[in-house]
Amino acid sequence: MNQASSATEAAAKPKNTRTLVGKVVSDKRSKTVTVLIERRTTHELYGKIVGRSSKYHCHDEKGEYKLGDVVEIAECRPMSKTKAWVVTRMVEKAQAV
Repeated sequence: MNQASSATEAAAKPKNTRTLVGKVVSDKRSKTVTVLIERRTTHELYGKIVGRSSKYHCHDEKGEYKLGDVVEIAECRPMSKTKAWVVTRMVEKAQAV
């Protein structure tokens, strides 16, 4: 029984994958959400802290993540030309307006 539970944990979360946390900015496509990742870095020359952002297309099999949700994404095998990330869990649900 102990081996079975450890096997399911290993299958659920691979060891050496990158994970990021960001906000869903588009959920219009089937089984795909667009996630915006924002980070703050220092400028190479001037040293000022600047905001950088990247958008990732992520696989959402059941279509359960909606616009405004904060989600965690993990790197996976390429699923299409632009999609090589998968949504792993919801961090925070979007507030109803």
